[in-house]
Amino acid sequence: MKNQMDKIKIELDINTTDALASLGVQVLLDGVAFYNNAHVEDLCHVEHELDDDDGQHTLEIVMSGKTAEHTEVDEAGNITKDAMLTISNITVDGIDIGQVLYEKSVYTHDFNGSQPQTQDQFFGTAGCNGSISFEFSTPFYLWLLENM
Repeated sequence: MKNQMDKIKIELDINTTDALASLGVQVLLDGVAFYNNAHVEDLCHVEHELDDDDGQHTLEIVMSGKTAEHTEVDEAGNITKDAMLTISNITVDGIDIGQVLYEKSVYTHDFNGSQPQTQDQFFGTAGCNGSISFEFSTPFYLWLLENM
């Protein structure tokens, strides 16, 4: 059994589909940024530790910098190239939580200012400026057992 001094480690990988596009990302826990990258050019491994005592938490991944120029469209209106961020290999203490994160996350965006704000399910890619929020509680293993 963990005691109050124990920590859990959150890890995730962030990458881009277009290294030339200046897509930025910020990762926050409970509103406090612990990772900030103004231009994701290649694979970034992000780690953060937090206390595993009783508490409610929000992990947030915020994408910025996307413009209309980052999306190429053909004459028929089909997207032929798009700059996006991919978020993968999401673990807590080495346990893959990707599936539960996808089921429980909310992706809030406004299609880069072209439409009203909306909330979507998150499936591992961020193609619009906005925020992916994942709420969980600690002790994490108890939360995980209740939400698997």
